[in-house]
Amino acid sequence: MDFATIHEWFIGLGAEYGVNPYIFGGIYLGAVPFFFASVGWLVHNLKKKRSIMPPVFAACGCAISAYIYLMIAGEKLPFWVYVIIAALILAGIYSTLKKVRSKMSEVAHETSV
Repeated sequence: MDFATIHEWFIGLGAEYGVNPYIFGGIYLGAVPFFFASVGWLVHNLKKKRSIMPPVFAACGCAISAYIYLMIAGEKLPFWVYVIIAALILAGIYSTLKKVRSKMSEVAHETSV
């Protein structure tokens, strides 16, 4: 794979969605190390039996970061991006409700003792 092929692919990213290819490509490629760091964090939390929600949110955020730019500046956003964003919002609501209910249960138990 030569530089011309890579450059053509890179420029094509922006043309497909009607955005600046350098910004889109920069976000797209720049998120990769953070995505892998989030996956490492996820594995670490699984081994330590800690909550996996923060690293899952971080990994998903990295995966869709370039597409968030598309939502703001571009067009023809892939449908799967909307699905992931909706899933993240629903998971966040669920996680928050679960934590609030747990804390309320703890407080109710402490005050009854």
